Amino acid sequence: MLFDAMVVGGSYAGISAALFLARARRQVLVIDAGVRRNRFASHAHGLLGHDGRPPGDIAASGRADLMAYPTVTWVDGKVAKAHVLDDAFEVQLESGALYTGRRVVLAGGVTDTLPAVEGIEALWGQGVYHCPYCHGYELEGGDVAVLAAGPAAFHVAMMLPDWGRTTLYTNGMFQPDAEHTAQLTARGVRIDSRDVRSLSRDDKGVRITLASGESQSVAGVFTQPATAPAGDLVTQLGCALEDSPIGRFVTTGPTKETTVPGVFACGDIARAAGSVPLAIGDGVMAGTATHQSIVFRPH
Repeated sequence: MLFDAMVVGGSYAGISAALFLARARRQVLVIDAGVRRNRFASHAHGLLGHDGRPPGDIAASGRADLMAYPTVTWVDGKVAKAHVLDDAFEVQLESGALYTGRRVVLAGGVTDTLPAVEGIEALWGQGVYHCPYCHGYELEGGDVAVLAAGPAAFHVAMMLPDWGRTTLYTNGMFQPDAEHTAQLTARGVRIDSRDVRSLSRDDKGVRITLASGESQSVAGVFTQPATAPAGDLVTQLGCALEDSPIGRFVTTGPTKETTVPGVFACGDIARAAGSVPLAIGDGVMAGTATHQSIVFRPH
């Protein structure tokens, strides 16, 4: 069977793209490896009508909505290979199954590389976060910290005082210059240039232990993981990538089409920012644009 579109990734962006293609009565294949980026978080915030719901519940509701459309096929699995054919695309799953489609929508998300600090992975999404808009409000105005992983720490530290008293731990990863220091000081940010040894959970939230042995308890820690597209389908298909202060993402135009005609990308894989609402909006744009590309560029 030749699908109209194959959506690689069945999380928020992928489901949204597939939903609009299904509503255009197109044959859609969704291939999902089952690894959501926000699987570590207990609740998602900022999504209209779903504020505070567990993210897995939101994804499950979206999938249920999508599967009500008879032109949708859902396959659980991971794509191992992708090829550009003369007038279509072919993907092969790790299981060996082959599928072809007229268009591809890449919505497989990204991988996060966290700073090399003991204990950080166990607290990811449960005390250590990347997005103040997603998690800052729930910290109830308590003390918060920025664990620097690079220059983007300045941007995060400048925002965070709106959510709580803020300390920027440079941790040898970022040294503010005079201008940055003046701006941070004006915002009330305390700058601590000592190295951080470990993070652990305590009754206030997160305990930050320095190399010196001193420690501080905060309600939450924000850091800047380095992101990269999950898997290597992007490079297999020949799509261009670009760099941002927080990692690499797929280059797309205003309709979410990549540099390879007929291949679209949406969600965290295609922007230098990440949240559920942004992913859903990206998916809507990618889905409608994919449909219109089939209509106006049938070959």
